Amino acid sequence: MGAAAVILAGRSVDPYNGKCLRASTGSIFAIPVVVAPDVGAAIADLRAAGLQVLATAVDGEMALDDADRLLAEPTAWLFGPEAHGLSAEIAALADHRVHIPMSGGAESLNVAAAAAICLYESARALGRR
Repeated sequence: MGAAAVILAGRSVDPYNGKCLRASTGSIFAIPVVVAPDVGAAIADLRAAGLQVLATAVDGEMALDDADRLLAEPTAWLFGPEAHGLSAEIAALADHRVHIPMSGGAESLNVAAAAAICLYESARALGRR
């Protein structure tokens, strides 16, 4: 999907446990995986590297469908745990909070589905530059 790296910031699952390895279908060995205990410092480092920071949030102020202009720039995405999403404090550190429009009765997506959709849209928008 075009990601250059995966950064696991704060408390996170071990990316090398059996379930993660199987779910990654080998991708974990193709791109760098970095563990960063300090979320704020990780976000500051991403900005210093020239990336904008977008957070996924059920109540995000911008729909992913309307984010093409933003996605045409190098982007770091923040995804939270499936049960509760990103904390308000972490989401507030992002430049924008983005929601994925969904029809029907679904309130949210699992993190793998949300990440796949957001990364696809980012890759698509960057391809149009």
